[in-house]
Amino acid sequence: MWGPSHFFLILCLWACLDALPVAVNKTKVSPPVEELEPPKSADTGLHYDRYLREVIDFLEKDPHFREKLHNTDMEDIKQGKLAKELDFVSHHVRTKLDELKRQEVNRLRTLIKLKQDANGEKGMTVDHQALLKQFEHLNNMNPHTFEVEDLDRLIKSATNDLDNFDKERHEDFKKYEMAKEHDRKEHLKTLDEDARKKEEEHFEELKKKHADHPKINHPGSQDQLKEVWEEADGLDPNDFDPKTFFKLHDTNGDGYFDEQELEALFTKELEKVYDPTHEEDDMMEMEEERLRMREHVMNEVDTNKDRLVSLDEFITATNRKEFLEPDGWETLEQNPIYTEEELREFEEHLAREEQDLNLKTNDLMKQREELERQQEQLNAQKMELQRVGDPGKPPNMNKFHKCNLQTWKSHGN
Repeated sequence: MWGPSHFFLILCLWACLDALPVAVNKTKVSPPVEELEPPKSADTGLHYDRYLREVIDFLEKDPHFREKLHNTDMEDIKQGKLAKELDFVSHHVRTKLDELKRQEVNRLRTLIKLKQDANGEKGMTVDHQALLKQFEHLNNMNPHTFEVEDLDRLIKSATNDLDNFDKERHEDFKKYEMAKEHDRKEHLKTLDEDARKKEEEHFEELKKKHADHPKINHPGSQDQLKEVWEEADGLDPNDFDPKTFFKLHDTNGDGYFDEQELEALFTKELEKVYDPTHEEDDMMEMEEERLRMREHVMNEVDTNKDRLVSLDEFITATNRKEFLEPDGWETLEQNPIYTEEELREFEEHLAREEQDLNLKTNDLMKQREELERQQEQLNAQKMELQRVGDPGKPPNMNKFHKCNLQTWKSHGN
């Protein structure tokens, strides 16, 4: 039986999965065994992650769709040919997909309404293009039924979003590093000359301490893998065998290295550079280094670009010169993340944002003062109207009315 993680990968929705062993093992033929419920895959990071996984889960249960899946290659799936098979799935599955879509549309509408209200309260303009982008993975013009177009959009959106996921992570990290440098420089401005000099000396000392680490093996090289084989697996480095190594670290037993399984191989290398107890080591930088290592190995080894490393691809890579005699690996401190020009543009952008925020804050304060002034005028007008409406009103009106009533009665007698 194909678990959701396999279906997910075949659909080219390349997510970060941390699946446990499943029944199918593509590396060898074995007798049938009792199948276990596959574990839930890790969150993809997409804002429609839950909807995506629920749709996949129900489609996988339809025999016709699963059969067509086995006979459809990856390119055809990406081009939408598999989506057309939705017309032939069971009524029960289609009904459930309709329900899932209605729930997703309602979720998005609620979130967008909340976001619009929040922006309105802050005096911020609404980015309508960004809001519409939230619906790209489904056909919101038909919010009631799940159709071929919905599956086609879901596949293409997830494929595109996950392809760009690493790129966005790199951009986020660059902004993080520039913001860190900007904050450091702003802090220096608040110090006197002596304190600023000490702070800068301390900063340079931390940089030197961080750069002083053991040699980093080239990711995916024989030296790097042998170190894992010896230190993590407890095996003799002289007995290193690529095929055995692959099976040891294919933790979900599906015959492939996925992105998590690859990244796990770099832990020993990263520990040479980063220690969470050291002031000079930034764990955000460690995760960026891990991502760089994984991308490098994928680019070198994943020849069919399916974001998976098969056993054949791995064995082929171990026979290359680059595996046996790799170049050195340059870590992040040897590769500037941003240029001075990028930092300057980033700081100018921050300054514009701060200026806009100050202008909006001043406008809001003026509006508040104006409202308070108008309220005071209204209160004064109200008091004036009350006074003009009853100018001779005595302090004790009950007593006044009682005296008038007695005078009227006496005159009547």
